[in-house]
This record gives sequence, structure tokens and C-alpha cells, in this order.
Amino acid sequence: MAEADIHHEPVHNAHDDAGQLPVAEEDASYERCQALGKLSQVRLYNKRWFVLAVVCLLNSSNAMLWISFAPVADLAAINLKCSLDTINYLSLVYLIISIPMGFIASWLLDTLGLNYAIIISSWLNMTGSIVRSVSAVTFLMNTGTSSLVCLFVGQSICAVAQPLVLFVPAKLAAVWFPEHQRATANMIASMSNPFGIFLANILSPVIVSRAEDLPILHCVYGIPAVLACILATAGVHEKAPPTPPSVSAVNSASEPFFAGLKQLIKNKAYIILMICFGSGLGIFTAFSAFLEQILCFNGYSNFISGLCGALFIVFGAIGALLCGLYVDRTKKFTEVVKISFALTAFTVIVFAVVSNLKKVAPLLVVICSLLGFFGFAIYPISMELAVECSYPVGEGSSTGLAFISGQVQGLIYMVLFQSLTKPYAASPLSSCGKNQTEIYDWSIATLVMAGICSIGTCIFIIFFHTDYKRLKAELAAEKEKHEDQLVHE
Repeated sequence: MAEADIHHEPVHNAHDDAGQLPVAEEDASYERCQALGKLSQVRLYNKRWFVLAVVCLLNSSNAMLWISFAPVADLAAINLKCSLDTINYLSLVYLIISIPMGFIASWLLDTLGLNYAIIISSWLNMTGSIVRSVSAVTFLMNTGTSSLVCLFVGQSICAVAQPLVLFVPAKLAAVWFPEHQRATANMIASMSNPFGIFLANILSPVIVSRAEDLPILHCVYGIPAVLACILATAGVHEKAPPTPPSVSAVNSASEPFFAGLKQLIKNKAYIILMICFGSGLGIFTAFSAFLEQILCFNGYSNFISGLCGALFIVFGAIGALLCGLYVDRTKKFTEVVKISFALTAFTVIVFAVVSNLKKVAPLLVVICSLLGFFGFAIYPISMELAVECSYPVGEGSSTGLAFISGQVQGLIYMVLFQSLTKPYAASPLSSCGKNQTEIYDWSIATLVMAGICSIGTCIFIIFFHTDYKRLKAELAAEKEKHEDQLVHE
């Protein structure tokens, strides 16, 4: 207990200093770090891996619930006796709800703490999955309208949980992990969300081979949601470890929420990152939701689209892992993100062309794999870069606003791309649901998608420049601590 008291005292002083200094200026950040440099030691706790595992399970579960219908959109429409547009709204509702909820999630994460965010999101996620499963009960299935309403209610509850789930990784990495593990921890937690999408792309076509199989899907996807809630409630109690793992960790929640937002909107580098990252996230959201519909028009089966979506995630995880390890060693955040943006834009252009060709399934699989490899490297590194260029603003605010930008743009893109599709009478060459009377050509929509991605890439590469403020603060603090030790000696 005495050791905990010793380590908590500097934390308290750092918070007091933060409230008195003008945090917008670099000099103020340096002075803050001099105070933080007085920390005598940092300590790591093995429990950080348990918290990381819980966040990964929760993140994967929420992503599976979000995208569960997209790989089998045609069969889901038949089962629920509704249009494809209605099925698309089951994915779109996540974006609609998460935009206003994003601000609440950012406030909760930076004000109440990591443990509250994890537990609340796990309960919302589990409740939503249970309500979704209720829609599959036999007596509801006899009345399509009631089943659909219940399904949308459950999906909406899961959507409320999504911002909390998505905003957690950067905060978790900053609060529980040391400087040399932050990017890797952020990558693992962040990539668990697309891993959930990967599982959905694999499992949904396997589970739902006929329209009548849809109720089984609800039950299967409810299992990880319940497990994540049990583990979070039973095991995640601390707001932070008793002793911080790094010098900057003691300052991770010191900036008041609204003051932090004010600092963010005045930060040119952050605004460029927020817009460009949001554009990429919006493109990714639309791509994941519409992939099956894009490919089925030219005769590609649900298996091929599911394989493309799955390899998109698998190679994305490999790319993100390699980049995360590289950045942890070199701290070249900006260089990695810029190169990844450029390669991603090129690959999206190739996909826009090749997806409109018939009988080139192997080529499509390769392109989707490369798109994931290059595109997913942007995701976790951009979250670390957002924290670096906006420090000492809280991680919940800096990453949260970037995600809200992504959700807003994702909503716009999904509506835009659907409006650009051309309806056609069902063709024997198409694989878009045997009972559908009308299918859609996505050729124009995919070209517009490539154009948006290219514009965002050019803006980021040309205009984004920043100092790594958190790293500079930690170096300054370490230097101050070293000088203090020399004086005492």
C-alpha cells in the first residue's frame, strides 16, 4: 500500500499542473513533462494482457453483429421478405447511431475511465445480440414486420455500443502498455474489429446456405457477445494500473473533455488526419457492406465474395502487425501511413476495374488481399499518430473524433454508392439471389469509390506534417529525470 501511495502522489501533482498550464503550446507541454519526469519508476502488470484479450473479444463480437448480414444479403432479404436496401440499412444503422453516440463515448472514456467504457459497451453489445435473437423466435417469424422491427431494435442497441468499442484501443495502449509496446497493443486491439468482420464473412455463408437458416446465425453470433460481457464484468475493475507503465500514461486523462475538443479543432495536422482517415474508414465500411452485392452482379458466388472479404481481413492483419512492429521500433508514424495510403489508393483503383470483369475470381482474391494488406496498416498507426499530433489531449477525444469523421463519411458514401447503382432485370449469369427480380450494377459506384480514395490520399501526402508531441514529451521527461539523478549523485 505504501508503494502505491508513493507512485500516486506524482500523478496527482501532474494533474494539478495540467490544470494551470496553457496546454495548447509546446512550451507548456515541455513544462508538464518536467513535472512528469519526477516519477521515480514505472511498472508493468501482466493483467494488461487480460484486459487486451477482453477488448479484442468485445471488438470482434460487435463487428460480427454489425456485418453479419452483408455476406448473405440476398438470402437475408428473402428470409425477412424485404428488399436489399432494407438489409443494407441493418449495416447503415450502425453509422447513423454511432455519430451522435461518438461524442458521448469520447466523454465517457476520458472522464469516467477505461473500465466503465469496457463494461458498459459489453452489456450493450450482449443486450443487442439477445434482442436480435428474439427476432428469430418462431412466433415472430410468422409475422415479417414484427421480426424486422425486433431485428432493427437489437441492431440499434449493438450500434450504441460500437463507439465505445472502437475508441478503446488507443486509450488501452496508453494506460496499460509501455512506450515500446503501445503501437503493437493498439494494433492488436484495433485489428480485432476487422477480425470480427473476417469471421462474419466466413461464418455467415457457411451458416446461411438457405434463407431458412437465418435464425441460426443470430444464435451463433450471440455466444461471443455473452462471453465478452461476463469476462468484462468479472475481470475489468480498474480504471488504470496502480503504477503507470510510461511517463505519459499519468497524463492520459488530464485534459478536460471540452477543452480537449477545442484544442483539436485548432490543430491543423489533426484536422487533416481526421478527414483523410475518416475518408478511408468510410470507404472501408462501404466496401465491407457492399462487397457481396458488387461481385454477384458479374456472377461471383457468395463463397467467392466471402473468400475475398476474409482474405481482405487476414492480409490486413498481417500488414497491420508488420507495420505496428516496425513503428514500435522506428517511430516512423507519418512515413508508414503515407506510403500505405498511396498503395491503398492504387489497389482500390485496380479493384474498381477488375470487379467489373467476369471469370477472374483468382485475380479478385489477390487484389482484395493486397487491399487489406496496405489498407489495414493505416488503421492502428493512424490512431497512434492522432494521439502523437494532439498530445496532451485525451486519447478518447483524439481517436474518437477521427472515428466520428469516419462514421459520418461512411454514412454519406453508403448512401451515395447505393444511389449510383443501376437496376437491371435478373440475369441467369448473376448470382444475386435466385428469387430476386432485380439486380444492381455497381460499376459507377466502384469508380467513384476509387476517385474518393485517391483524392484523400493526395491531400494527406501533400499537406500532413506534424511533430510527435507525446514522444517529445516523454524524451524531455526522461532527460529531466536523468538530470535529477545526476544532481542527487
